Amino acid sequence: MTNFKQFIDAQVPKIENELYHQVGKIEAPEQLKDSMLYSLKAGGKRIRPLFVLAVCEMFNNKQQEAYTIGAAVEMIHTYSLIHDDLPSMDNDDLRRGKPTNHKVYGEALATLAGDALNTLCFGLLARMENVPAEIRLELINLMSIAAGAEGMVGGQVLDMDGESRQLNLAELENVHVNKTGALLRFSIESGAVLSNAEKDQRDALVEYAHHVGLAFQIQDDILDILGTSEQLGKTAGKDIESNKSTYPALLTLEGAGQKLSEHYELALAALSKIQLDTTLLREITEYIVHRNH
Repeated sequence: MTNFKQFIDAQVPKIENELYHQVGKIEAPEQLKDSMLYSLKAGGKRIRPLFVLAVCEMFNNKQQEAYTIGAAVEMIHTYSLIHDDLPSMDNDDLRRGKPTNHKVYGEALATLAGDALNTLCFGLLARMENVPAEIRLELINLMSIAAGAEGMVGGQVLDMDGESRQLNLAELENVHVNKTGALLRFSIESGAVLSNAEKDQRDALVEYAHHVGLAFQIQDDILDILGTSEQLGKTAGKDIESNKSTYPALLTLEGAGQKLSEHYELALAALSKIQLDTTLLREITEYIVHRNH
């Protein structure tokens, strides 16, 4: 079984080639494509497309379309970052160690670049000619839920609403199940859909995704306190500065660490229900919990 380091080294260049190829071939104004590619090429962990590929690997599914789905989900993630950084939202100047999109291209073009990445995602899913129509339709539906009002966008609204008051733990989890977790769930579930997974396998992966999504966000909250701007590639300490509800703010730093461990163990327990080799997914989970950026 390929270990996670080998998996990253082999797959990230392929993911990025697919991303840049898909944007490069569209007929659109060059300044718009430049702005889209600026944020896509800024780096990032590519954890969402890696999840798509890791689930497909678990099912021994070598379909090229896994890269297309990975590119689609990374486009949605990147669009959300462009919009989150805008002055009307988080008003950030730094993303992945580089000036944010609107600092380079202006607010209007940055907004439109995000819009273009959002809509291109659905085109990629719709045009996968080698994938049966019913699977394409299911993936488009799942993405619309994960990325829209019922998922990521709704989570962002809940997050902004929570800035004016102290959230309790249930409310905070609801924010992050939607804002961060929904797109991670799509990444994991889409690999199962493409691989024609059995219902019990898919259910276990959805359960796993729930706990991985929360673990991911808790570690983000911890890193905002312990990490530096250089490590994170974005402004450190922003959560404290804006008096935002976070896991450390609600539970203390130690309590947040305990909650992180709890979701880590529950994620692994969900994987144990799948009678396949889950080593790669376990290693990704380990990486998420112990990363420093």
